[in-house]
Amino acid sequence: MVGKHDTANRHAMQGQVRSQGVDGDMTPIRVLVVDHDTASGGSVERILKTMGFEVTKAPDGARSLELLAASTVDVLLLDLAMPGMNGLDVLGKVKALDSAVEVVLITAHGDVDSAVAALKAGAYDFLTRPLGSPDALARLVTRAAQHGRLAARARRLEQELEVRERYGDIIGSSPSMRFVFRAVESVAHSRSTVLLHGEPGTGKELVARSIHMSGRRAKGPFVPVNCSAIPKDLIETELFGNVRGASPRASENKIGLFGAAHGGTILLDEVDHLPPGTQVRLNRILQGTEIKRAGSNDPGRMDVRVIAATDVDLKQAMHQKRFREDLFYRLSVITIPLPPLRDRAEDMPLLAYHFLRKYSARSGRKIARISLEAMRVLRSHTWPGNVRELENAIERSVVMARGDVILPGDLPPSVGDTIAPLVPTNLLLDLPFRESKMKAVEQFESAYVHEMLKRSGGNVSEAARQSQMDRSNFRRIIRKHKIRT
Repeated sequence: MVGKHDTANRHAMQGQVRSQGVDGDMTPIRVLVVDHDTASGGSVERILKTMGFEVTKAPDGARSLELLAASTVDVLLLDLAMPGMNGLDVLGKVKALDSAVEVVLITAHGDVDSAVAALKAGAYDFLTRPLGSPDALARLVTRAAQHGRLAARARRLEQELEVRERYGDIIGSSPSMRFVFRAVESVAHSRSTVLLHGEPGTGKELVARSIHMSGRRAKGPFVPVNCSAIPKDLIETELFGNVRGASPRASENKIGLFGAAHGGTILLDEVDHLPPGTQVRLNRILQGTEIKRAGSNDPGRMDVRVIAATDVDLKQAMHQKRFREDLFYRLSVITIPLPPLRDRAEDMPLLAYHFLRKYSARSGRKIARISLEAMRVLRSHTWPGNVRELENAIERSVVMARGDVILPGDLPPSVGDTIAPLVPTNLLLDLPFRESKMKAVEQFESAYVHEMLKRSGGNVSEAARQSQMDRSNFRRIIRKHKIRT
């Protein structure tokens, strides 16, 4: 039995425990208490109710399974030693019925073997009688609920990815990305040139490839060209080809990249780097369907879809006489703007889990999820490198992770250094003062210790000395927040 009823009332007056959920989910935590001992189960039920939990009670395993089938439950508090169907039996059936329900076993003092067996069978944690303080019980139930809700969110993201991945690595459900998806579907079957505009790392080549694969040219070649990577004195030959003897360097016939893209699509990435003479020739080619190789008077037929991409303002370049006006209007028949990641923050978790699954499978590791703390760090980063930077961060985290969960310490230093400001957020303001203060203190502890460790080069003793803290207390905070050293 957990304390006396007046103890529960005293703790209830100190502040209610509420669901901390995932990403601001403030739905009350729903608990099912299963205990054949009416007095013990009733005591736990009363304590949790007074602390803000939604509680239902069942006298045995069979009744608990009926309630689970008929309602939503976050945490099952389950007595291990019950007549008939014991706790381990119930645990197995619960996980088969709804794997999202977290199970906390209650066992007699000293029955550690059964508790370990329960953990191996999927239980979140176990408690031994006597159960200790109501606050400790409430904290464990809250952590279990958070773990279950985060896992459920990860599963929902996985289901969304099954739908979204029809566009390959182009992931998102934000309004700006829905516009991109609609634009891809609209232009895929046309012959019109397309101009993709977006910052580096926003996925311009992915969108171009998706346009190609979604249209009639999908069976033809897709030829990506980085215009800035080709020397200016070679770019026309590389693009349009030459016949043998056309120049001292032309020792053999070359069809060029446009010729290689015949029947398919060519992507001219960083098209703003084309020199003026090449811009003139490209504009003439886009006017018709013929192309001449250097040194040849015989025009060849051209069947190529042209997609251009840039991260600069071509209109401004045009006004500055760095880009031809006539070529700009031919390339920008259809313009698709690609938003930076900072402007579609709601897509970040979906992208993060997509890359987690991709690189976990590639490395042969079974990393199931990203911890709530790590996700908060990811959300607080501004992502100047956009989706490419996020992909690299998740790939690195998969390599560095020690367990099956990505923790803040697994993230790259450039991302981990972005610590959320220690001011009340909307989430904290939605909580009662006492609980909000507790969360703010936890954030401060994690950020402070992380920064001191960085300053000391990971030397715990030196970091504790600079903090004027006892080394054991400093280590306790490290363990509490699972900070890598």
